[in-house]
Formats: sequence, structure tokens, C-alpha cells
Amino acid sequence: MTDTNLVEIADAKGLFAPEVIWVHHWTPSLFSFRVTRPQSFRFASGEFIMIGLPNADGRPLMRAYSIASPSWEDHLEFFSVKVPDGALTSRLQHLEVGDRILLGRKPTGTLVVDALQPGERLIMVGTGTGLAPFLSVLRDPATHERFDHIVVSHTVRQQEELAYREFLEDEIRNDEIFGELLRDRFVYYPTVTRGDFHRKGRITDRIREGLFRQDLGLTIEARQTSRFMICGSIAFNKEMVEILTGWGLEEGTQSNPGHFVVERAFVG
Repeated sequence: MTDTNLVEIADAKGLFAPEVIWVHHWTPSLFSFRVTRPQSFRFASGEFIMIGLPNADGRPLMRAYSIASPSWEDHLEFFSVKVPDGALTSRLQHLEVGDRILLGRKPTGTLVVDALQPGERLIMVGTGTGLAPFLSVLRDPATHERFDHIVVSHTVRQQEELAYREFLEDEIRNDEIFGELLRDRFVYYPTVTRGDFHRKGRITDRIREGLFRQDLGLTIEARQTSRFMICGSIAFNKEMVEILTGWGLEEGTQSNPGHFVVERAFVG
């Protein structure tokens, strides 16, 4: 399908058709890409949007993707798995610079700081591509105005799946905007469930066993002054909600802010 046809489909369906400007393959099963940001497109850091490609018959095939770039950035970045027989990802993984995708106009989602009560620290816990919205939230000035300390925990199977690891360990600390701001206030906490790595195990197990708290130097009482964002598989999200509600914490929304939020529309 030509770019002209894709733009025509986007116009007919009330969608955008931004151009791909960057593609990076992390592993045989993970990749990221950026597209130009439409001038009128607005979103809150942590939200998701529908993106896709036309079917053979020209109908849009759309899926929800968290936006990995912050709300002030001039491009939109996405982090995706590659599913060989996936209706959409089997095609998205072959994107090249200069291609176009379909992009919705109405971002939404629960992983926004406005849905959380004030707290001392923000702890973002994700698995797989569930890291994506945290990359956005981490680089939003509003996050740093609301929280004194920020933790990003990312759990994957093998260490090569720790996409953005170099960025979170080093690059962001040298960033001209956020470097100084994050230097003593940010902790990146990767864990791996298979293979060799300095920090092994499921993050939910480490939290239940107290290892997560010990590694961060936190007391049990710190639970009550911490706020949480959760994003991963359905099973992971459910397990984390059980842990947090077991501590007496309450889920929040933008109309009724709480102690934690979960991205229920996203499966990483």
C-alpha cells in the first residue's frame, strides 16, 4: 500500500498518518520506533494511543500502544514486541524510516501523575514492554514537581531484553535537562527471571520477600508515603494489585486520586 493510499485512509477515518523517522531493534523480539508528531496532537505523559496499519481491504487495524516519549517531545516513540503471527506486530516490525502508520487522535490511560495523591516517592513497576509509559512519565517535569524520589523497576526474562538499560543507567543522568535533577533522586531497578544477572527473580517475589525494600533502603512504613504505577501482563498487574491492596493502598483515578494506578488497557 502506498503512502498516498494510507494518508487517504487516515483522512477518511479521522486518523493521523505520521511518518516513521527512527527504528531500533533491541532483540529478535523487541523493537522501538519514532514517528513525527502531528502539530495538533496533545497527550499527558503516561497515556496510550491507538496505532496501526490498514488491512488488505483498507480498513484500519489498530491496537493500543503506550507512548514512550514525554508530552513535550516533538516526536512520538513506541516500544513493541514482535509477534510472528500477530495481526499487527508481524507487520509493524518491518517498518522502515520513511514509512507511515495510522495514529489515533484521542490518547487516554490511567498512568498519569494526576491520578495519584501526593507522596514522597513514585515507584513505577513494569514487565516487558510495560516499561514504555514509565519512560514518558520519568521525563515529565510534573513528575519531579510532585515526587522527591523516583524508582523505575523493569523485569524481563533475559538480560538482553532490558531495552533502554543504557539510557536509564547512564544517558539520562547526563541529560542536559534531567541529569542534575535525577542524579540523587532516581533509581533504575532491573530484574531478570532467567539466565545470569546480578539481580534475579520476579519483582513480585522480591517485593513480597522484602528484598526490593531492602535494596532501596526503605522501611516498611515507606509504603504509606510511596505511590505506585503498574504496567505489564494481566497476571502481573493482578498480582501487584493484590500486593498493594494488601498493604491497605487504594487505586486512584484522575477524578479520585489514590495510592497506585494500573494500566488495565495495556498488556506488555
